[in-house]
Amino acid sequence: MIEVKSLYKSFGDNDVLKNIDILFEQGVPNLIIGASGSGKTTLTKCIVGLHDPDEGMISYDGRIFNKMNRKEKKEIRKEIGFLFQGSALFDSMTVAENIMFPLRMFSHMSNKEMLDRVEYCLERVDLKGTNNLMPSELSGGMKKRVGIARAISFKPKYLFCDEPNSGLDPHTSLTIDKLIKDITHELNITTIVITHDMNSVLEIGERLSFIYEGKMLWKGTNKEILRTDCIELTDFIYASEYMKEVRRHLIGE
Repeated sequence: MIEVKSLYKSFGDNDVLKNIDILFEQGVPNLIIGASGSGKTTLTKCIVGLHDPDEGMISYDGRIFNKMNRKEKKEIRKEIGFLFQGSALFDSMTVAENIMFPLRMFSHMSNKEMLDRVEYCLERVDLKGTNNLMPSELSGGMKKRVGIARAISFKPKYLFCDEPNSGLDPHTSLTIDKLIKDITHELNITTIVITHDMNSVLEIGERLSFIYEGKMLWKGTNKEILRTDCIELTDFIYASEYMKEVRRHLIGE
């Protein structure tokens, strides 16, 4: 569980985050949604310590992260897995070497233990047998799955996913969504997903938080979002003519 309370962050005269309160629950996908420039990325950077908030509290299972010293924060970061928007695989490394990278950096595992962990992670993301392939030999969806395998290799308590479906076709996006959801439930981790993808919102949005101009305007679930009364959220969801037609159908206009 990650909790954010009364969080403020400004850059000069630009107030980016304004009194953010949010609880990211363990064992379910927690999605942060909002338009570009709404504050989603800044919030995430504050949570992982890349930005220091001006005011407020960030806690990891009761541990006040933003009051920790550098060494203490480093220990928390060892419990965090990242799935980057572009997968961020090392081009010069094989699939296995990419997955082992955080293990070599942060663990004292033997080479055999690391290889066993690679086998488990690859099997978990349905990429068994790809150990020796290079990133250039992988499709976009495969790269995302290798990214997920690397993110869970160190057995994280917390998983951050930045636009996990960026650049993927709809079918592959659904596969990645399901994988993130299943891993979250299976490993009982706290997963935070930043996304613009309404398919992801509707498929795996068990907990949703909508940020608008730096403020937390709405919280709910994928079962509630399509019938929201929040005007700003409605404008965000039903931006296209197709989604406007969906709304007219839902509310009987």
